Amino acid sequence: MIALLDQTAGWLQESLLLPLLYAVGLMEWEDVSFGWALFAVYGVIQVIVTFALCLPLERWRPVEFWPDSKAVAVDILYTMISRIGLLPLVTFVLFYKLQVILNGAIADQGWVPPTLERLIPGLLGQQVLTFCLYIIILDFADYWRHRLSHVFDWWYALHAVHHAQRQMTFWSDDRNHLLDDIIGFIWQTLIALLIGIPPMQFPLLILVLRFLESMSHANARLSFGWLGERLLVSPRFHRAHHGLTAAGQHSLNYGAILPWWDMLFRTADFSRTFVATGDPTAEEELATGSYLVQHTTALRRMLRELTSRRTA
Repeated sequence: MIALLDQTAGWLQESLLLPLLYAVGLMEWEDVSFGWALFAVYGVIQVIVTFALCLPLERWRPVEFWPDSKAVAVDILYTMISRIGLLPLVTFVLFYKLQVILNGAIADQGWVPPTLERLIPGLLGQQVLTFCLYIIILDFADYWRHRLSHVFDWWYALHAVHHAQRQMTFWSDDRNHLLDDIIGFIWQTLIALLIGIPPMQFPLLILVLRFLESMSHANARLSFGWLGERLLVSPRFHRAHHGLTAAGQHSLNYGAILPWWDMLFRTADFSRTFVATGDPTAEEELATGSYLVQHTTALRRMLRELTSRRTA
């Protein structure tokens, strides 16, 4: 299986990426083009696996039925752009370059580049445990990024693209404004650089996190029980975050895959049932507009928030 993935990535590199890089005069990126291709292939597989697992859940016990689910088609486009195009690019190529630059600058000063294993020597050789700790640390960081995106009006203007969807499905996880995604990438990258996550592991970590987040957005009447929901975010737990009364600054259940941080910082609510989703304050274009319309509408909303704050 691994050999087949390598062969597919090699074909993609030779047939598409290298000719493209040559055409635009960016052959200095040739050394990382295979990694980009490989994680693009991983992205395709992840979309297939997510579809194969989450669609039966939604068909088995759906929360809602919609006579017209046309709005979901835009979410599928978001997913394809994020998982197959932008995600491999930013999480491997750019992260790799940034880590090389940072480690070089640190080494030039006579220091040793930071890693989690150097901070906790007992992790040396414990790859599975280290990988799990990476997930916990990144999820903790994402809890605060997500919570802050509901605190600042200008930021929520972008994040409202995600909350405006009234037909939430597993495709909705990637329904994010491009600027919101960039902020998230910078946020996670800084944390990953501080704890020395290897370049080949960072995209895999993001893929694992994104898969679990997709499941939590599923239109499925699914709960993990009293104990399970306190160990892993379920569709029921996260759906409360997307509820009509939870939009904007006064929200709850911010955790992406672990509810621990909501429990620790008192933003958890396990009592809510499968509520209707959406943001009543969002423009209709954010809910049902095209990909470009949603982006331009959110930008205008953000600019209004920034302008009104300056003139207040």
